[in-house]
Amino acid sequence: MNASRRITLTASLLLVFFMAASILIVHRIEVLRSGTALEEVLYISSPRLLKRLGLGYDGLLADIYWTRTVQYFGTKHRAGATSYKLLAPLLEITTALDPQLIVAYEFGGNFLAPRPPYGAGMPQKAIALVERGIQNNPDEWRLYYQLGFIRYMDLNDYAGAARAFLDGSRVPHAHPWLKVLAAQMAQHAGEWETARMLWSTTYSTANDPAIRANAAAHIRALQADRDVIVLEILVAKYQKANGHPPKKLSDLVAAGILRGVPLDPLGHPYRLGQDGHVEVQSPDDLPFIQKGLPPGYVPPVRPKILPSD
Repeated sequence: MNASRRITLTASLLLVFFMAASILIVHRIEVLRSGTALEEVLYISSPRLLKRLGLGYDGLLADIYWTRTVQYFGTKHRAGATSYKLLAPLLEITTALDPQLIVAYEFGGNFLAPRPPYGAGMPQKAIALVERGIQNNPDEWRLYYQLGFIRYMDLNDYAGAARAFLDGSRVPHAHPWLKVLAAQMAQHAGEWETARMLWSTTYSTANDPAIRANAAAHIRALQADRDVIVLEILVAKYQKANGHPPKKLSDLVAAGILRGVPLDPLGHPYRLGQDGHVEVQSPDDLPFIQKGLPPGYVPPVRPKILPSD
């Protein structure tokens, strides 16, 4: 037998061995999955070793491990589990085998981030997973959306969510609502100048009339919020100087603190409430304001529009 045939025979035997080993592993996993308890163990925990054993079938192995991940999460979720020890390792293996498997980053983040019983309660691991997905797929805007969503929903990190949405909005063919979401998050974070800049940019660059109208409404709300903050500072200044609060904003004009009673972005004069807080006259016409709302005011329910295909 010549050297070439020996090499071919050896390679063929190795291929048969590894394929048989893979079948046995998958069979064992299925046996465990069908049992009453799911063993918390990974047979092969190293993505690098799996890639070597896969003999180039990384995509197939990634699909197997992604299926395994979904089955694992679903089984634990149905049982009301509070611990998901294998979830992050399974997702790490899956995405290492196929770094372009977008669904694993998207749904994996949804599996990891929420608190039990809705998820694994691991938002930081979810963020690490999605950020790894962005590194491997920098032109996939849905991953930036997912990152911003996790930071907003699970960490209340408005500034971080704003950065994620803004970065995603710069990706080619990104959904235009990412700019809207970035501005909303900056507004929630109290970053007035950043929010105003983002809303102004959205208004000037958007082609969709609905997006432009939404941006204009937020710009008006930001201006009203800023006006109310400044006016309440001046009301406090009047009270300190005179020993009593003003009865109306025109008292500040008479005291030389204001040149005239200022108007809100819709052209209506601001007014002074009985509790000393500055209010807008028509809050229904200024959606999204956070300041200047009359006591007990309940805003109308407005539909929320989220990014979609």
